[in-house]
Amino acid sequence: MKKAFILGIISSFFFSFTFILNSQMNISGGSWLWSSSLRFLFMLPLLFIGIVINKSLSKVISEIKKAPTSWLLWSTVGFGLFYAPLSLASQYGSSWLVAGTWQITIIAGALISPFFTTKIKTEQGMTEERNKLPKKFLLISSIILIGIFLMQLEEAKSLSLSECLTGMAPVLVAAFAYPLGNRKMIELCDNKLSTIERVFGMTLCSLPFWLIISLFGTISVGFPSQDQLIQSFIVAIFSGIIATVLFFKATDLVSGDTHKLAIIESTQAGEVIFTLLGSILFSNDSLPSSIAILGLSLVVVGMILNSMSQT
Repeated sequence: MKKAFILGIISSFFFSFTFILNSQMNISGGSWLWSSSLRFLFMLPLLFIGIVINKSLSKVISEIKKAPTSWLLWSTVGFGLFYAPLSLASQYGSSWLVAGTWQITIIAGALISPFFTTKIKTEQGMTEERNKLPKKFLLISSIILIGIFLMQLEEAKSLSLSECLTGMAPVLVAAFAYPLGNRKMIELCDNKLSTIERVFGMTLCSLPFWLIISLFGTISVGFPSQDQLIQSFIVAIFSGIIATVLFFKATDLVSGDTHKLAIIESTQAGEVIFTLLGSILFSNDSLPSSIAILGLSLVVVGMILNSMSQT
């Protein structure tokens, strides 16, 4: 559990580059259609090289062939319906405001738990038991969400209600799609693939979605600029490969326990902290107010309490 938690925190650091760079691309006029699709179009050949070196390409393809529809569906949900809306949201708020709203995924991951089952060994053999809502976890996670609310309060005051709702809607879609797609793929793979093999398989199976997004990007805004290509490549490396592999590895380590899985998913609250610091250092954003600092402290306290919780 400790190793999984540490991996989750490290992954949240690399995930924060998504929010910082997507915001910068938006400010410089880059389309969210290219910001989202380029990440996965860059990821695919990089992951392919790693899979070929490990001589596991045939293994991944073989697993996909067993359930191609499920692979296409849940890869598109877990990657496509997660990252495209998140990139769209970068047009409606600063990097750390989007990162803060994204933490709704902590609650989303817990709320979808009853839709999954856990295999339990009994005297009669293996049986499946439907998961229950992790009430204690939800209670602790509310501390994180209160902290995030306080962190966003000052900036949210400068936005209209319609701007807040427009920016929040795509993040809500992403917040539920990411844990849902990830858990469905954990269930489908059933520990038959390594973490990097699963990430490659999901990237490959979500490719049709990204090609469609790219087509819309070409038609609506033309081809991406050189700066957007470079920034998207950095996002692909840091967030798409390093962060995703670390996070999926962390969830794989606790995949048999939905309570621990929810705890690992809550480590992504660290993205808010790293994104806030990054936006101050690299985007010249102003220092947070005393209320935002209080919120930041609550996020840290909530993450610590979740790391200590085992039920």
